Amino acid sequence: MAIKSLSIRIDEEMLHKLHYVADYEGRSANSQILILIRDCIEEYEEKHGKIEID
Repeated sequence: MAIKSLSIRIDEEMLHKLHYVADYEGRSANSQILILIRDCIEEYEEKHGKIEID
């Protein structure tokens, strides 16, 4: 699996809160974002079925 980079724009307050949550969980902000994305995809697939990638 190739690792890709993604750049996002984020409000400063939201970024600070993300770092707060990540620190609380003992993770980096990047790891916290990956967990949030994974959880979102899992929730979507539970409701709508597995996403098939060609």
